[in-house]
Amino acid sequence: MTLVPRLKPLLAAVGLSLLTLSASAQQLAPLKFGVGLFQPDKERNDATYRPLAQHLAAALGRPVELRTVDSWEGLAKSLANGETDIGLLGPWGYVLAHQSAKAQVVSTILYDGKPEYFAIMVTHPESGINNVADLKGRTFAFGDKGSTSGYLIPLHFFMSQGIDPDKYFSKLLYTKHQAIETQVVAGQLDAGADYNRNRNAMIEQGLIKAERSKIIWQSAPLPNDAVAVSEALFKDKAFVGKLQTALEAVGPLLKTQANLLPAHYTGFVNSDNAFYKPIRDAGLATGKLAPK
Repeated sequence: MTLVPRLKPLLAAVGLSLLTLSASAQQLAPLKFGVGLFQPDKERNDATYRPLAQHLAAALGRPVELRTVDSWEGLAKSLANGETDIGLLGPWGYVLAHQSAKAQVVSTILYDGKPEYFAIMVTHPESGINNVADLKGRTFAFGDKGSTSGYLIPLHFFMSQGIDPDKYFSKLLYTKHQAIETQVVAGQLDAGADYNRNRNAMIEQGLIKAERSKIIWQSAPLPNDAVAVSEALFKDKAFVGKLQTALEAVGPLLKTQANLLPAHYTGFVNSDNAFYKPIRDAGLATGKLAPK
């Protein structure tokens, strides 16, 4: 009987130790880092962004699991439903994730030192197409419906011109950016929507020939891809600050660790939700985003 009172402090200490261990395990739980399909295939995409994931793991003192999500819409949903903690995703994907689950942007990626890029429409030299008016009755491809430059922005432009894509084109497709460029230069498609960064990269990598890809339309500048975190993580201001510091460090580190980002990407700059207002406005104007 006398052992029971003596055991109580010991059991309490053991219980406290277990709680401490449990808390430590939670702190060290891997962060799920979702990245959109910026490269032609998943394997290349994983290899391209693995150094960045490793950098974040070292800077944050926590394991980081990299996963490529093959559609912008899918990545937005994964950030919304908790399958992804941190996402590198297109502007429209970010706006969708913010709208549906209050995901929050913390940084914007820089391309040749700038936080902006352009949506474009491309054709091939023999198409006879020189402008949007020439597209009537031709075949055209959008990117997936979670894409900013491949879908939202060109759709917004068409609607501003009184064009209904379902009626304007003889055939309308939805596919991936790389497939659009490949099929256009091969003459399998008359034209399609893309973005300047992807076209430049495919030309530099020898995947398409510049002389086979002709730009017939370009948008106003658009905010670059966002690094966003889940609503739960955004509430942890210390974590957000640490993540932003880790991302800001990437630019200087590129001088000695060039593989941290693909060619032409030069780092990250701190950002907030207001920077993505042009994308939100386009979503509202096209009816693809419901007003709150």
